[in-house]
Formats: sequence, structure tokens, C-alpha cells
Amino acid sequence: MRMNKSLTSVVTAGLALALVLQGCSSGNTENGAAKASDEPAATGSTENSPVEISFWNMFGGGEGEFVDQIIKGFNDSQQEVTVKPLRLESNEYYAKLGTALSSSKGPDVAVAHVERISPFVKAQQIVPVDELASKVGFDLKQISDSNIKSVSYDGKPYAVPLDTHFHMFYYNKDILKQANLLNEDGTPKLDDMTPAGFEKTLSEIQAKVPDVQAMAVNTPYFQEPFLNLYYESGGELLNPEMTKASINNPQALDVLNFYKDVFNKKYADLNDKTPWDTFHNGKAAFWFGGVWEAGLLLGDESLHIGAMPLPPIFGSQTHWGSSHTLVIPSYVTPEKQEAAAKFMKYFSEVGGEVWGQAGHVPANSKITESEAYKSLPYRSEFIEGQKTVKFAPPTDKYTTIITTVSEGLQNIIFGSETPEDGLAKLEKQINEVLEN
Repeated sequence: MRMNKSLTSVVTAGLALALVLQGCSSGNTENGAAKASDEPAATGSTENSPVEISFWNMFGGGEGEFVDQIIKGFNDSQQEVTVKPLRLESNEYYAKLGTALSSSKGPDVAVAHVERISPFVKAQQIVPVDELASKVGFDLKQISDSNIKSVSYDGKPYAVPLDTHFHMFYYNKDILKQANLLNEDGTPKLDDMTPAGFEKTLSEIQAKVPDVQAMAVNTPYFQEPFLNLYYESGGELLNPEMTKASINNPQALDVLNFYKDVFNKKYADLNDKTPWDTFHNGKAAFWFGGVWEAGLLLGDESLHIGAMPLPPIFGSQTHWGSSHTLVIPSYVTPEKQEAAAKFMKYFSEVGGEVWGQAGHVPANSKITESEAYKSLPYRSEFIEGQKTVKFAPPTDKYTTIITTVSEGLQNIIFGSETPEDGLAKLEKQINEVLEN
């Protein structure tokens, strides 16, 4: 998931994913991680020695610390398998993973965002995980149905989903109190759930607390707030057959005009390069921010920040989301495949509790139903938000498509093109991607 740097020290995996996901970060040298070229060859087991498997991931910053805890917990919990992590820079992660999979030389288990696995499945570069899970006693029925469906092709799951990550509606209670828009239970008083009603709420904040933004909008990665409201309106990026673009329509135009209105009326600053900092520093009332920001925004009670699912401004609460998954490459030996499956089982069943503290909603229902998870701040709201997530269309051309969408939306919001012309151009560009 790309993430807001100052908030969580996390950036999205890969340039294209940095454009859509706010959820994963990296740093090659953090915690002693080696560069890809420095990775020692993973070894199998000898008599009385554990099977050693390499684990590639892009998690850095706060997320990396949680992953380190999970790896250490797994290695300390048994003597059959040793996991050797390799953390890669997020902006190079998928290029190196793709090269590794095509050359049959790389990790034994790896992280992959759900929207990234389709080309790996198509190229037969990763293996189904159902039989391996059964072999190590891992019941995949623990994983939520939506998560399993998101990684299944021809009825077989090709990855183990670790979580769902998406955006929440964060709000600053102090600012809302000044604007007389805070309920006694600490939730915001919102007007009618329509674009006009939401703008009315923003105008009241602007009138009563003029020295802050009523709403910080993530203009550097505008495809995220756009997709949230576009999906709310029932919009789709592609047709059901995934052969044509479906973005040039009245719903997309309404969402773009709504945001342009928000910018034109100065409810949000179009030129704010770090809106995540603006909200964290108490200079904005509202923020569509990732669940992965929970530790920073909700962990410090002095900030007086609350969270709830995104409001249905455009009719529904369907919104953008993604998922981190674990995959096993096809070239991995049977012995190491089974060892990797044991690590997957541990990460989901035991590590999921640690991972939930990072803010992501664990895919394992036993974790989300536990009292330990529910006791974390606002996690009941997170679980509600997870129920209406919309994953990316499962096409192997999604990376190129979402990069195209991101660039086109930037041209629209900064005035290089009108919304009408920009959407028509986007439709043409996406169709060209799909045809090639």
C-alpha cells in the first residue's frame, strides 16, 4: 500500500502501486536488510538442521517493525524452518520480483499486493496454496470470503491474504468542537449525505475555523480519493469482461466536479504537497486516510482524532481497497514450498494479531473476532469499513491502467484538461492498453 511518508514512513510498493495503494514502505538498510544482489542463497535442510527459506517484502518504517516481530516469533516458535527476510525498496520491489519469478531465481515466499498477482498466475509463476495449506494444517476457511475470492483463479487460491487495507474517515474532534459539529459521543455532526450536504458541512467548518482546511485532500495521489467516491457512486474502471474502459461516464464527472468545487471554494488546498502532515498537525478537520495510519493518528490520545467508515457522499459506502498477500514461486522445491506454507500459516494465525496492531484489518477472521483485536482503538469501525471494500479488477494490465488513470486525473484537477476532455482521453488510453 503506498503510504503517507510523514505519517507512517511507508510508501506504496512500486511506482504504479505508489499511485494507488497507500500501504507499504521500505528501506533496504533498515534492520540490516541486504540488497537483492547481496542475498545469500537459501539452503535446504541437512540432518538436524532447519529448512531455510528467503522471504522478500517491501515493508519498512512502522510496518517493518511489526513484520520483524512476526518473523522472529516464527523462528523462535519451532526448529523446522528458518525465515531469512530480504527487504527491498518499494519503488524497485515489483521489478525485481518479476525478474526473479521469470528467471526462477529469487525468494521462496514473497509479499504481493492482490492486484499484482494476476500476471503471475497467468504466467504460471506462482503455485496454488490450497493443497499446501492442507498439508500443514492451515484451514483457509479462516480467511474471509472476500479475501479468498480476491486471490482465486479457476476456483483455486494462489495466495494467502494477510489483510485488507483501505481508507477511513478521520476527523479532528477539537476543530469540529470549535465549529459546533461534534456530537456528545465524539462523532461528527454531518449534514445530508449528498455532495451538496457534505459541502455544507465543509462550509460551516470554514466559516467557524477559517485558519484550517475543512478537508485535506490527497492531491499527490489523487486517484485514491477519486476512486473512493467513484466507487461509492457505482462506478467501474472496466467493463465486466475487462475488455473496455468504463470510466468516461456521468458518475466520474460528478465526482471530479465535486472535488473541483471543494478546491475552488478553498475547503481544501489543491497545492498542499503533504496533506497527511496537514491533518496530523491539526490543520485540517477531515482526512480520507489509510487504516495503516491508525498507529500514528489514533495511538496518541492527545491528538483527539476519531475514525469512522467513509461517509456515503455519493450513495453507497463501497470504496477502494487492497490486500497484502503471500505467494510461493513455482520454481521453489517441494520441501521449501511446505516450509513456506508453515510460515504462511503462522503469519496468518499468530502474526495476524501483531499485524492488526499496524492498522491493517487481518484477513484471518479468528483474529478480527478476538477480544485482543477488538480492544484496539476504533477497530469495530475498521471492520465495518472492510465489509464494503472494492478490490481492483483482476486483469494483468492493471498496473499500467492505474498509472494511466493517475496521470490523467492529475491533469484534470490541476486544470490542464477539463473533466470532460480528460475522461474522454482516459477512456481512449485505457482501451489502447487493453488492446495491446
